[in-house]
Amino acid sequence: MAGTVRQPIDEAALARYLSTAAPTISQPFTVKQFGFGQSNPTYQLTSLPTAPGGKPQHHVLRKKPPGALVSKTAHKVEREYRVLSALSNASRSESSRESSAPGVPVPKTVCLCEDSSVIGTPFYVMEFVEGRIFEDFLMPDVVAADRAAMWRQAVTVLSALHAVDYKGIGLETFGRPNGFFPRQVATWKAICEAQQKVRDVETGEPVGRLPYMDELLQYFGDPKNQPRDRAGLVHGDFKIDNMMFAREGTEVVGLLDWEMSTIGHPLSDLCNFLTKFILARQSEVAAASGITITKVAGPAGNPLAVSDPAFLPGRTPGLPSLDEIVSWYAASSGYDPRIGNELVYGMAFTIFRLAAICHGIAARYALRQANSAMARQNGLQMVPLAEYAWALVLATKKLTLKL
Repeated sequence: MAGTVRQPIDEAALARYLSTAAPTISQPFTVKQFGFGQSNPTYQLTSLPTAPGGKPQHHVLRKKPPGALVSKTAHKVEREYRVLSALSNASRSESSRESSAPGVPVPKTVCLCEDSSVIGTPFYVMEFVEGRIFEDFLMPDVVAADRAAMWRQAVTVLSALHAVDYKGIGLETFGRPNGFFPRQVATWKAICEAQQKVRDVETGEPVGRLPYMDELLQYFGDPKNQPRDRAGLVHGDFKIDNMMFAREGTEVVGLLDWEMSTIGHPLSDLCNFLTKFILARQSEVAAASGITITKVAGPAGNPLAVSDPAFLPGRTPGLPSLDEIVSWYAASSGYDPRIGNELVYGMAFTIFRLAAICHGIAARYALRQANSAMARQNGLQMVPLAEYAWALVLATKKLTLKL
């Protein structure tokens, strides 16, 4: 839900710009800010009905955060706009019966502004998609049958995304098709090394280095451990709360938040989607590895657990298991990452990347750039997540993980 604007923008300047760049957006409009997300500030623009009895017009604006950015590779709203435009144009094309992007629902883009003088940083505007976003991946208000169907639908969308003819929709230069994981290792190494140097604007304390950073980088960088090359359009942050589900039914009506999208290895998306299920095995993996996972104290002393046993098999009615999801994906995509033990590498790398993302949230909080009330608490998760990533690596050397 959109509510109070926490990071104000120049609404008058925005209105002047949109009057020319996007005349289809009715004016005047009101501005509210969405509460979810910590990366790119996201706003809802609502225009009054243009005719008696009409409905309000809604659009969404996403912009880069203000201030000096810690990472030059993050917050790429221009990339979001490019991939959304390519996918929405392909799915709406009537020039051929076969779309180049079948089954990938995305909002239609309206305009991109790369001029920071308008509202402080580059931004883009897209249509608002009506539906439900489940911040709680367990979908507690959904009946078991619908919960199962929604997760199955999400896997269907994931397979469809990886089947996109990215060259056919103009994204042939969107990323390099080979060497995805070696590049990812180098990228996240550079990002973390920049983030660890950031000092808190009030205390002067540095964010610090992730635990087991050197060991993880050595493991991920070894070609003998890396998955075989595959290339496809990847979302970069594929998970339940980046999907909009229909108000009625179980259909995915929108796949959102594309700032990390690229041409890469589909294993990265699949394992990101499996994160909650991977984390649920924390006790088993920690015991097998001998690693003690740090418990982080949250508000009022409550622990911020990185593991939820509700994602273990059979704990939540209608929720598929990790094995079921991988089997669904393998059947629909033709790629089974369990062959060659590629899934283990992908799972460990996913948890490491999540630690690095939390590391970035901690850095933005240190600079007071983070735009979520939970930013500080989420940033603290970097330590147990990095520990768990290394625990996954060690555990696979001591036992065979049964998926």
